[in-house]
Amino acid sequence: MLNPTKDEFPDETRYERDVRKEYGNNAIVVTWEPEFCTHVAECIRGLPGVFDPRRRPWIVVDNGSPDDIARVVQRCPTGALHFRRLDGGPEEPVPEQTTIREMPNGPLVIRGRVRITGQDRSVIREDTRVSLCRCGSSGHKPFCDGSHRRVGFRTTPPRRSDTS
Repeated sequence: MLNPTKDEFPDETRYERDVRKEYGNNAIVVTWEPEFCTHVAECIRGLPGVFDPRRRPWIVVDNGSPDDIARVVQRCPTGALHFRRLDGGPEEPVPEQTTIREMPNGPLVIRGRVRITGQDRSVIREDTRVSLCRCGSSGHKPFCDGSHRRVGFRTTPPRRSDTS
C-alpha cells in the first residue's frame, strides 16, 4: 500500500487535529502536519527512500541530502510538509506573487503569502502552500481532505472512449 488514507486508519492519532511531527538530523528538520495531508504522494514519488508510508517512522531524513529533501518538500501542494535548515542551507522561499491554480477534478492550490481567517476573523492558518476544497465534501473545510476522490467530484468531463 503506497498511499494510506484517513479512511483506512481512522483511529490513528496521526490524523487528529493539531498533530505536528518532526523528523530531523543536524542538517534539516522536516515537519509533517497530517491533518493537511491529502496523500497526493509528491514526497513519496520524489524521494521514496526518505518518505515511505509503510515504514515507522515514515520520514527518515538521513536517507537523503538536505537539498533534495527541501526540493521535494516544496512540491507538497497542501503545506502538510515543511522544512527548516539547520546547516545554513536555503530556507523555503515565499513566492513574490500569490497564485491560485485549479486542479482538474480537485482542490484549489494556493502558493504565496496565504492567510486564512474564519468568520470571526480569527486566523485559521498562515502558510505558503494550501489546498482548499471546492467539491464541498471536505470534513476539514476550508481545506481539502481528499474527499473529492471519494465523491467523484468532476470539473472536467469524463473521458469517453471513441467508438465511432
